[in-house]
Amino acid sequence: MLGRVHSLESFGSADGPGVRFLVFLQGCAMRCRYCHNVDTWSMSGGTMMSADEILDRAERYRSYWGEDGGITVSGGEALLQIDFVEELFSKAKARGINTCLDTALQPFSPKAEYVEKFDRLMRSCDLVLADLKHIDPQGHRELTGHDNANILAALEHLDAIGEPVWVRHVLVPGITDDDALLERTAQFLSRLHNVERIEVLPYHTLGAYKWGELGMKYTLEGVEPPSAERVRNAERILRREG
Repeated sequence: MLGRVHSLESFGSADGPGVRFLVFLQGCAMRCRYCHNVDTWSMSGGTMMSADEILDRAERYRSYWGEDGGITVSGGEALLQIDFVEELFSKAKARGINTCLDTALQPFSPKAEYVEKFDRLMRSCDLVLADLKHIDPQGHRELTGHDNANILAALEHLDAIGEPVWVRHVLVPGITDDDALLERTAQFLSRLHNVERIEVLPYHTLGAYKWGELGMKYTLEGVEPPSAERVRNAERILRREG
């Protein structure tokens, strides 16, 4: 089986525990207004690679991983190629490699056929980095073009099967940087028992230039990153600190 790979990075330090070899898969159905990798959206681009090809390349850097490192598969949206990721992770575990999935969970479906496939993937996945975009359904649609009901259901399912999760939430002034929304998010996350970490990621514009290069209008033009104080505020609320 071959997967569509957008790019590979040898040393990642912010995408799971330890030092990671990063695999960015091609293709994403969501249209997040702050996306800094819009070049991954197309379902037809990328380089076709096999799981063994990727793992052989990853293992060249194994000596740098330490006890906690391994591979992280991201995107785009990695779950759009769920069969390929399952094969990649299964072969990684056979090689003794730690596996991490970075996903927004948008393709998740509660239908039995999908859940069976999803659970099979989770059996070879050590950690899920779950990008929770927006807690409000309408706000989520306005931000990403999609509803969030299946995403929240996916998070609840991950809790039910005991899969370790780190939740990441991008703080965007005027969109997600709102105390009432953050409190709703905190209330939802407080019901889950598998969330090991909650990370607040400040909105940034580092990938905004890609929109122009692809002839697309960047609709958050003029929105500035949140202050350090607002980031700390969001962390306090989401983590129930004080």
